[in-house]
Amino acid sequence: MQPTEKTVAGPAGSSLPSSRKRWDTTDLSLVAVFAALIAALAIVPGIPVGPLGVPITLQTLGVMLAGVVLGPARGTAAVLLYLVAGLIGLPVFSGFSGGFGVLAGPSAGYLVAFPLAALVAGLIAVVIIRRATRFRASLLFLACLAASLLTIHPLGVAGLMVNAGLPLRDAILIDAAYLPGDVLKNILAALLAVSVHRAFPRLLSRRA
Repeated sequence: MQPTEKTVAGPAGSSLPSSRKRWDTTDLSLVAVFAALIAALAIVPGIPVGPLGVPITLQTLGVMLAGVVLGPARGTAAVLLYLVAGLIGLPVFSGFSGGFGVLAGPSAGYLVAFPLAALVAGLIAVVIIRRATRFRASLLFLACLAASLLTIHPLGVAGLMVNAGLPLRDAILIDAAYLPGDVLKNILAALLAVSVHRAFPRLLSRRA
């Protein structure tokens, strides 16, 4: 589990924050809230794209927000909680769907990539929030975009090839239709994350 920050005695009687040993109720609540946020965004009707009808949805906005706001551990946990809720049958996926049957559909690769995307975005966001004092919105946008291009799109293409039987070229062409929407969602995620971190500057603080 992610450590819980506490204070220990430093040099000359000063106090230094020690590494966190476990998650507290606030961490668990944030995980649950962001899992619910992703589910709520999935309820918004998507825009079907391509011959397979895999829709453009707002799920990826919630996934990226979980990563860049909560960090890699809690962000990934929030996305995993969302996926588990859907796989056990709760209708939290796009189109009010749920159950293991979605893993046989053309969008399976995108769903599987969500936790990895939150992890990658969260890891980069921690570095940005700790070290960058300027251009945070632009850097967080690049973090989201990198996570999307490294995880969601490659695994999405793989899912289209495996479950829909498409050749690589056709799968890439279908996937490319989602890129403009992802750029817009990543911009929004970055702007929202900057506002959150400005209001809660220690949200990703993990100094030893």
